[in-house]
Amino acid sequence: MDFSLTTEQTLIRDNARRFLQERVTPLIKDAEERGEFAWEILPELKDFGYIGGLLPEAAGGSGLGFIEWALLMEEAGYCWLGLRIVVNTININARLLDQFGNEDQKTRFLKPLLDCKKRLWVGITEPNHGSNVAGIETRAEDKGDHFIINGNKQWITNGIFGDFGILVAKTYSQTLGLDGEISLFLIDKSETDYEAHRAPVMFAKSTATSVLSFNDAVVPKGNLLGKPGDGLRQILSGLNYGRLNVAMGAVGAAQSALDLSIQYAKDRKQFGRPIGSYQLVQKHIVDMRVKTDAARALSYRAAWLMEQGESARLECSIAKLFATEAAHDVANKALQVHGGLGYSAEYPIERIFRDTRGGIIPEGTSEIQTLIIGREILGMSAFN
Repeated sequence: MDFSLTTEQTLIRDNARRFLQERVTPLIKDAEERGEFAWEILPELKDFGYIGGLLPEAAGGSGLGFIEWALLMEEAGYCWLGLRIVVNTININARLLDQFGNEDQKTRFLKPLLDCKKRLWVGITEPNHGSNVAGIETRAEDKGDHFIINGNKQWITNGIFGDFGILVAKTYSQTLGLDGEISLFLIDKSETDYEAHRAPVMFAKSTATSVLSFNDAVVPKGNLLGKPGDGLRQILSGLNYGRLNVAMGAVGAAQSALDLSIQYAKDRKQFGRPIGSYQLVQKHIVDMRVKTDAARALSYRAAWLMEQGESARLECSIAKLFATEAAHDVANKALQVHGGLGYSAEYPIERIFRDTRGGIIPEGTSEIQTLIIGREILGMSAFN
């Protein structure tokens, strides 16, 4: 297993890093205060592979491999968690549409998504169901030429701003022979009425975390994505991809906190000498470096295995579990190194600290990852 980067991979990483620093970093403060992502930057992000990067070129993507994609996610996490989350949401939808959408759906939804002309959301989590996707309560009843949907979704990225989204619901249909099987639906805001309001949260403030409510909402039959009753398989097929995204974003955030702390430890003086010369500060810096490097190695291993065509289910869960926990540990130590400046909202450490804590939960909590890893290792499931 060789983790050395090719010339092309190094160029992709360095170009993305330069662009994000020059064009995206200046937008973060305003976007976080407004509580809305800087949508105007999406067309430029596409040029670097951030929009549809893993899709084949024939489908409108960039045809990147998993290593290249992992590098882009690391740079996104280094720059801004809000960016990593929005890009992740866009590409989850793009993958589902490319794999399971018909030609009409690809024309109506995938093309404008890849052209950065549509904003979107993914509706999975509910007030009573997060990790247990199979237990969702949102209902879609077959009424002939349309479905009637009732239910609520919670913690939905960009829910109040999305032009469309992919909704997970349990399908009930005598004609289709469905009695509570999960299906996916394309919800177009211009043709389906639903309520959306912001859910204030402590992290990723620019991504407009939302609650969506469907009350006898009408969805055309043609907006069923893929085969009816096949929704759980469709969603689960992308979990490793999502966990790799989260892990690599966490690695980037950890590296950002580490770099800021190293520079601060060199510049900040107490008692006539840089604080980096004191043993306890050096201990913090060393611990941060070790955890960041370990998280990167585990995440690169998962990306490399996926590049080889492996499912990497175990490795992606290990990477997600370790990298997200490590990133918050690193951010916590970074705040300690910075002292009072660390929790100032005028300085990046405060945001990184909040964002890395929030990053532990999405795409399966640490507890869920632990049970998945245990099942893979022992061959016995602790899930009820």
